[in-house]
Amino acid sequence: MNKPAAGFSHADLSRGEMLQIMIGLGLAMLLSALDQTIVATALPTIGQDLGDFEHLPWIVTAYLVAATALTPLYGKLADIHGVRVMLLIGIFTFVLGSLACAVSPTLTLLAIARAVQGAGGGALIALAQTIIADLVSVRERGRALTYFSVVFAGASVGGPILGGVFAEYLHWSLIFWINLPLGLAAFFMTYFKLARLPLRRHPHRVDVGGAALLVIASVASLLALSWGGVRYPWGSAPILAMLATALAGWAIFAWRTKTAEEPLIPLAVLADDVIRNAILAGGFGLGTFVALTMYMPIYFEGALRLSADQSGLALIPLTVATVTGATISGRLLGRVRHYKAAPLTALVLAFVALLAARQFLADLPLAALDALLAIVGLGVGAMLPVTTVCVQSAAPGHNLGTATAVMQFSRQLGAALIVAIMGAIVIGAGHGALVAEAATRADVEALRETFRTAFLVGAMFIALCFFFLARMEERNLHGEG
Repeated sequence: MNKPAAGFSHADLSRGEMLQIMIGLGLAMLLSALDQTIVATALPTIGQDLGDFEHLPWIVTAYLVAATALTPLYGKLADIHGVRVMLLIGIFTFVLGSLACAVSPTLTLLAIARAVQGAGGGALIALAQTIIADLVSVRERGRALTYFSVVFAGASVGGPILGGVFAEYLHWSLIFWINLPLGLAAFFMTYFKLARLPLRRHPHRVDVGGAALLVIASVASLLALSWGGVRYPWGSAPILAMLATALAGWAIFAWRTKTAEEPLIPLAVLADDVIRNAILAGGFGLGTFVALTMYMPIYFEGALRLSADQSGLALIPLTVATVTGATISGRLLGRVRHYKAAPLTALVLAFVALLAARQFLADLPLAALDALLAIVGLGVGAMLPVTTVCVQSAAPGHNLGTATAVMQFSRQLGAALIVAIMGAIVIGAGHGALVAEAATRADVEALRETFRTAFLVGAMFIALCFFFLARMEERNLHGEG
């Protein structure tokens, strides 16, 4: 079981120092979480201002690909060189990329700058969680992680609103300029206070070949998932070529992982029952949540005729419930022996809620639909701190950063996969229903029918999340003081 560094505990830090570290880590997480939501509502304005709509999806894709592909590499480097230095490098790279985004005169340069941003963003969430694991005991870790759930809820709700306000009333570049003061604050708060933490280094070697294969496979997978059915038909040559590259890349990476003397992702990490099942449960659960936050506004605006700002407000029950579920589950981690009972029960309720939404969608008023979505949020939220803490407690200390990064990588990849599947279901029907002046009753009913399918698919993913969490061994987390 992983423990904080020997001879050190949070008791060695004053309350003020602990608060500053937590705020600094929260700001680092906020940078990554906010940047994945604030851009969406500004995209039309950016395309108009830079005179390029055709390549607009690259603004989102470039960040997502870079951040996801580099997350496991950051975890390995953190185990080698120390998590503090790698987090600071990630923050610095992110801020540098943000500055380049803000001053980019063309969309091509903006996409390149977004890739630089993503290269830094891949470090922020995973390494912040690793530092928490170094700082506090397993018993307290669940409660510590729940504090950061507020960050993700705020980013999910506030990001689209803030991006829209900046783009409509001020200037779209402010969505990147805002990262400079936030990033610098995170950098300096963590730079000085994290120096108090013990330096945890281990004599690893970086598997450069394995890292290159992981990047190639991840990039090809994410491009295929992002562009399939949107930029190119699923059966087109570009998508088939990317899928073939992805399959070949993953196959060779799996072979490399089995044969390399020290692979990028050690087999001992993936072979552990707790780690393997926890990362699968997290990928399916969080992916379903992300897909709902991205596509429910299409239903709100297309079927219920809400405005854009009303649609954002209608998402609040889902995101707040996720924070609530994470808070309750995280606090129970330090108090009960059978800590899986609460998230498993909540996931069953989430599964039933999605089936109920599918069955009664045509008759559900907004309040009732929001109540069902809140139940889904409770289920996903209750699962997240349990899987995070279990992965970190199961990982040996010399692989803590790697295991945490692999967990975050699987969640991002799972989110991309489920978002692509949900998008293929709802995007086409949503286009007709969102044109308010021309939308017909048939358009609205077609949209409802696609969301019935989407809710059924979402229920299946929640069932998979339940399955892997139920399979995960419930080890004793209370063995340390």
